[in-house]
Amino acid sequence: MLEKFLLLALFGIAMAHLEGVVVVYLRKMLGITNSESNEMSIDKFPKHYLFIEKTREAATILMLVSLTLLVGETWLDKIVVFLWTFAFWDLFYYFSLYLLIKWPPNLTTIDVLFLIPKPWIAPVWVPIGISCFTIIIIIVLYLFSIL
Repeated sequence: MLEKFLLLALFGIAMAHLEGVVVVYLRKMLGITNSESNEMSIDKFPKHYLFIEKTREAATILMLVSLTLLVGETWLDKIVVFLWTFAFWDLFYYFSLYLLIKWPPNLTTIDVLFLIPKPWIAPVWVPIGISCFTIIIIIVLYLFSIL
């Protein structure tokens, strides 16, 4: 079980880095500075690119759901697998962006978390906090053999 969760975390981290690299290129292509909030940058996105971004987000979620259905055994296990992998993906997405372009400059920087169905906007500490909390809860449940 431990090996499965380590591999799922590794998958989430790799997926996060890939997405971070894509975002670095998008920001460069659209002339978005590294200190700029993503809330402001959404106005710079042509509508066609926003549609493309939504399809990328949908594909990302489908990848996580597919992995969940392949790896999870029971419904509870599937939910835990999804949340665990999602948490590592979301947490390391920001870590990757910070390593690549020093963004976000701080945890209060406003970001566009998702575009589906409409933009979700919050400071980056929100998804980082939720991801950390999710990982900790799953570890605690695992240690107490509840999972």
